[in-house]
Amino acid sequence: MMAKRTVKVKRLGVLSVGLFFAVLMALYALILGIMVFAFGDFGQGAGMLQTVGTGIAGILISVVLFGIGGFIGGAIAAFVYNLVFAATGGIEVDLEMMD
Repeated sequence: MMAKRTVKVKRLGVLSVGLFFAVLMALYALILGIMVFAFGDFGQGAGMLQTVGTGIAGILISVVLFGIGGFIGGAIAAFVYNLVFAATGGIEVDLEMMD
């Protein structure tokens, strides 16, 4: 039997939301980078080793930059949500509790 319960979200953890978005965006950059590397038209006239090295470096840089941007964006969003929650009293969420 499942019991329904209503809870109210009044605050988001700024660091935890920032970390969540950092990981999410870094994974997005990794997947996108691999797809671009696999299907892109790189190295017109460059050697194979140079092309592979440049592609891998680009993927790693993208993962780091997207991760940093995701952290900053997520932390700012959580901070703004907390300001709005303080003014409005939060958000009610219905949850089902499983036995």
